[in-house]
Amino acid sequence: MDAEYGRFAAVYDSLMRSVDYDAWAAYIVSLLAEQNVHPGDSILDCACGTGELSIRLSRLGFLVTGVDRSEEMLEIAQKKARLAGQKIPFVCQDMRQLKLHKPVSAVVCACDGVNYLLTKKDVGEFFNSAFAALKPNGALLFDVSSAYKLECVLGGQTYGEDTSECAYLWQNAFDPESRLIEMNLSFFVPDGAGKYTRFTERHVQRAHTVEELQGVLVKSGFTDCRAYEAFTRSEPNAASERIQFSAGKQL
Repeated sequence: MDAEYGRFAAVYDSLMRSVDYDAWAAYIVSLLAEQNVHPGDSILDCACGTGELSIRLSRLGFLVTGVDRSEEMLEIAQKKARLAGQKIPFVCQDMRQLKLHKPVSAVVCACDGVNYLLTKKDVGEFFNSAFAALKPNGALLFDVSSAYKLECVLGGQTYGEDTSECAYLWQNAFDPESRLIEMNLSFFVPDGAGKYTRFTERHVQRAHTVEELQGVLVKSGFTDCRAYEAFTRSEPNAASERIQFSAGKQL
């Protein structure tokens, strides 16, 4: 990701307004329960963005810490947590190099955080870092946009939308050889005086396969590595657009 979510942080929630975070949080909680992680336990929410899932998991009784590389995203997350009455520490860190005061019961990374890890080495560093951050018998949960979604749904497509907060144009190009999708976004934000300020963002994601990710999980020491079509308990299929992973640190 070239831009560190600077000005993008201000419009991110507008772009994600259709996401049902309540249902997403409930799904994560159900998966955590299967790994014997329950309310009252500690969770590290990696690539937490503006804190929507962190806040919901905190409301559900978990002791949440949010981690993201973007200080701008974390500033918004902190304000939202205060307004929601939730005491959540938000820390600016690279999830490949987590530094915690004490281990946690679960590490969660939702909504494409792992897609932004562009090499097998990057993925391995995150899994190793998560493994080290977990208590014995802790759990790692993460999801990815599938290879099918990045190549066949988003690849080669152009999208645009005009909302009350901004207008944007989103152009995608997928390279089947590198398995990388380049997303070029142009935003037009009203300045309140009848004019618009334009800024651009370039984001790159990798289309990881289930087999690749499960192999790296095992290499990092995880066991009971499961993959589901997101928001279900069904196995992913060729047309699954989001895939949920669950793995354990069994010592």
